[in-house]
Amino acid sequence: MGGCFSGDVRGGTEAVGGGATGAAAGQGQGQGGPNEALDHFLQGHGLRGLYTPLELSFSASKLRDMDALSKSDPMLVVYTKMDGRLEEIGRTEVILNSLEPLWITKTMINYQFEIVQPLVFRIYDIDTKYHNTPVKMLNLAQQDFLGEAFCNLSEIVTKFNHSLSLNLRNGSGHALQGTMTVHAEETASSRMAVEMTFHCLNLDNKDTFSKSDPFLRVSRLSESAVAIPICRTEVINNNLNPVWRPITLTSQQYSSRDDPLLVECFDFDASGNHELMGALQTTIAQLENLYKSKAGANFYSKKGQKKLKGQLFLDTFQEKVQHTFLDYISSGFELNFMVAVDFTASNGDPRTPQSLHYIDPSGRLNSYQQAILGVSEVLQFYDKDRRFPAWGFGAKMPQGPVSHCFNLNAITNDCEVVGFEGIMSAYSSTLYSVSLSGPTLFGPVINKAAEIASHSAQYGNNRYFVLLIITDGVITDEQETKDSIVRASDLPLSILIVGVGNADFTQMRTLDADLGKRLQSSTGRVATRDIVQFVPMREVQGGQVTVVQSLLEELPGQFLEYMRTRGIKPQPPQHASAPPAYPPPPPQL
Repeated sequence: MGGCFSGDVRGGTEAVGGGATGAAAGQGQGQGGPNEALDHFLQGHGLRGLYTPLELSFSASKLRDMDALSKSDPMLVVYTKMDGRLEEIGRTEVILNSLEPLWITKTMINYQFEIVQPLVFRIYDIDTKYHNTPVKMLNLAQQDFLGEAFCNLSEIVTKFNHSLSLNLRNGSGHALQGTMTVHAEETASSRMAVEMTFHCLNLDNKDTFSKSDPFLRVSRLSESAVAIPICRTEVINNNLNPVWRPITLTSQQYSSRDDPLLVECFDFDASGNHELMGALQTTIAQLENLYKSKAGANFYSKKGQKKLKGQLFLDTFQEKVQHTFLDYISSGFELNFMVAVDFTASNGDPRTPQSLHYIDPSGRLNSYQQAILGVSEVLQFYDKDRRFPAWGFGAKMPQGPVSHCFNLNAITNDCEVVGFEGIMSAYSSTLYSVSLSGPTLFGPVINKAAEIASHSAQYGNNRYFVLLIITDGVITDEQETKDSIVRASDLPLSILIVGVGNADFTQMRTLDADLGKRLQSSTGRVATRDIVQFVPMREVQGGQVTVVQSLLEELPGQFLEYMRTRGIKPQPPQHASAPPAYPPPPPQL
């Protein structure tokens, strides 16, 4: 692993993926959120990013009775829908003679925030002659169909108690007698984390005219000995005895206490060609023992060829349970979606097929429509009223000047529209009521979104805002945009930017702090945190990861970082009062 696989995806001196928080913690994402170093590696190798494992439980009520001399014997089958195909992921046991089944068998599923995960549930009455057949071997075509129900996984996890009741329907969509309830529960392991503080002594100096600038990188070793980066400390300049800020590793990152980890120390180089200063293999359990013993562990040269004098020490080691993204969402926290669309002339005349704004009569979506539909389909379930502010910028108004922030909803002149259908309708109608103009300015729409987020934060802390900006070109107010983003970094707000068309988006990447340098305003103020994610559509289309996944993968981490750095905790669960399960004992005489 010498040289450096750039798990150093930011290419800078900030910590990555180790749960760094607070203004001093630089770019590190909130603890337990998506890990950029790992996601970058997994996506580069055609693998999935991080997910949250959930356990689904099922019950049903008032099922149809299909048996003549007894009650139905129900079994439930769970499917996911992928690319229009149903894929079975679990079956319950068969419960005999029951129209109110409470199944014991659970189904495991991996929740991924950035995609829509449709679920289908089908209930069957199992014929008596098949009762001794293992459920996996049952031919469903030979059983009586009691009904089916549909939902998206995000509809379940956004409920206060993670439970969702659904009416049963037949194969044609008509209502049938009976309901079913599905309950989702996070596994306890997804909340476990370890916070550690490292320091080193006597590192070998790799520089000629000064001391090395060391940082640590922690990787998980797969069964095939592939090192998968999971976090990196910040760089300590000009120091051979560095002390780093604490890092936090979640159980999803390190898998188990006894799984092998690789800890490498590098001398930072701005070119990305970091020089290995030493490495050692360990586990979470061994790191805990190292902390308790107060001893140091020696580094070794590349591939363990030589024991080095440099040593690794642990100053703190603390296991803890932490709140997850789903803890917040299921307790009533919302993600409120907003969108801003580029109506500058560089998009081309909307009436011609060459235009990026062309509305195809065949129904084929243009790039703007694809981005609006894809992101809003995911986020709509996290916004309770599904009323979305929608703006345009860069167009000349009828009988008016060029506006850099105008409402798409011209009917009521209200900035909000209802549902993603409302956004799509308002976008289409606006194309023919304004004149495309310019220049391209982001500042006004970011300031408007920040104003809404700031106003909301004054009256409560359970709403987080997400602004989607779709643009075809280079902004002309770069510094003003940076100033707006820096001010907004203190607010419950994230900004997603999609670049459409073939413009040179190099300038746009500076707004996304993934290159390791936080944005700085014209007054010298540095952004509190990274709130921008930029994705050029042409570079993602056709790949294994969709534009929407690329846009949304950092959002849970940005949400968690905001909440945790401000000490905002999920609301306690609300339990409805229920009668006691058993009557109280009689009074003693």
